[in-house]
Amino acid sequence: MGAWDDGPFDNDSAADWCGDLHDADPPARPAMVRAALTTAALDTGYLDHDDAASAIAAAAIVASQMPGGEPITSPYAPDFLLAGESLDLDDDLPQLAVEALDRVLGHDSEWRSLWGEAGVSEFPQINKLRAVLSGPPELPGQIALL
Repeated sequence: MGAWDDGPFDNDSAADWCGDLHDADPPARPAMVRAALTTAALDTGYLDHDDAASAIAAAAIVASQMPGGEPITSPYAPDFLLAGESLDLDDDLPQLAVEALDRVLGHDSEWRSLWGEAGVSEFPQINKLRAVLSGPPELPGQIALL
């Protein structure tokens, strides 16, 4: 699996994807984030580990750009984010990221199977990302302002 920790960037597949994202022309980067999330979210078969790891990294990047999101600090993340740059991401990406993370945690996911073989059954890093991406919960009687 090539993982050295449980963070979103702490594996070979995510680090490779982050390198590709960093090397891409800046205007192409948001589309790469979307593609990684879409690949995982729409996969109906057995989700490949590399696709899952890329989606987790992409979800972490989306979450970092949101209110309440943690800044990117991993040395394996894209260098441009570590330098303080940001991405201009579409408003629908947080929901797509949640769908991708849900798919990664599904039973037909090589990523989840490999962690399961290692004896891991809880994924606090993923759950934390999912909470940021989902936004604050609506309270009963709360009115959404448009």
